[in-house]
Amino acid sequence: MALIRQEIGDVLRDFRQQKGQTLRQVAARANMALGYLSEVERGQKEASSEVLASLAEALEVPVSAILREVSDRLAILEGIPDAIPAGFGSGVSAGFGDVELDKFDAFLAANRSVRTK
Repeated sequence: MALIRQEIGDVLRDFRQQKGQTLRQVAARANMALGYLSEVERGQKEASSEVLASLAEALEVPVSAILREVSDRLAILEGIPDAIPAGFGSGVSAGFGDVELDKFDAFLAANRSVRTK
């Protein structure tokens, strides 16, 4: 069973590392204790919506991008859907600009009809 707090922590760490920032730098910009940020990244502490917003601002990443990546990773871990379109859930390194939302919307619509049958 996947824990959301662990996935959030992993995604936050991935974004931070992708940007070449240290825990200390992000914690200072987010105005939070270094130890607390470390615990969030390791999935030991739940990040409130306020904490998540502060971290997103410090990382210069939209909260929606963080949550989208968490959602994609959870879907993969849960095996839902069985076939994820190319470019989805491939990790932070793929870049969110590469994702075409119209393909994703079509994918969701197609799977909604399958699930209701």
